[in-house]
Amino acid sequence: MKNRITTLLFDFDGTLIDTNELIIHSFLYTLNAYYPGRYSREDVLIFNGPPLIDTFLSIDPERAEEMTAKYRTYNIQQHDALVKEFPGVYDTIKMLKEHRFKLGIVSTKMKDTIKKGLKLAKLDPFFDVIVALDDVKKAKPDPEPVQKALRLLGSKPEEAMMIGDNYHDIEAGKNAGTFSAGVAWSAKGRAFLEQYNPDFMLETMTDLAEIVGVHVK
Repeated sequence: MKNRITTLLFDFDGTLIDTNELIIHSFLYTLNAYYPGRYSREDVLIFNGPPLIDTFLSIDPERAEEMTAKYRTYNIQQHDALVKEFPGVYDTIKMLKEHRFKLGIVSTKMKDTIKKGLKLAKLDPFFDVIVALDDVKKAKPDPEPVQKALRLLGSKPEEAMMIGDNYHDIEAGKNAGTFSAGVAWSAKGRAFLEQYNPDFMLETMTDLAEIVGVHVK
């Protein structure tokens, strides 16, 4: 593995930064405005991952765009107050960059919001490429976003790994022909991700460095 992987592609929310509370609060705020008291924290966990518009289309096709806009407004307003760091992420990403790995983000989030989170977590200097929802026609698990990131980085699928906290990430990697890794700190839990047979499961981000042959100090 040490000599094979040159490129690491990361999901953003729930993988690089802890946006779980932000996402839960944003969904509950939005849904309670339309369906007071109908949705609980547990109910909205399933919505974490797919593009927002797809989620709201499944709930209320006629008001999906309105609900998406309401969600995003609240999400941006509360972003810095609710986002947290995951242990070991900054140091591991910095180390991987220093070892000349090509690093990219492949997310179903809009690019402006990704950049906001990267800056907050001080991760913005490390990523060569960001492929966001507004950069593609088809979102994960379709291979298009991963393929675009690989193309921009000049990498081949067999030398890359897609890392994320949701099944969309694992399946997108598989569909694009890359290695895949799930993160055990996913809000949906390790057991949920294991159903999709990722090549690796990370207990902490430092595990990734070990997998690709970088010594963790």
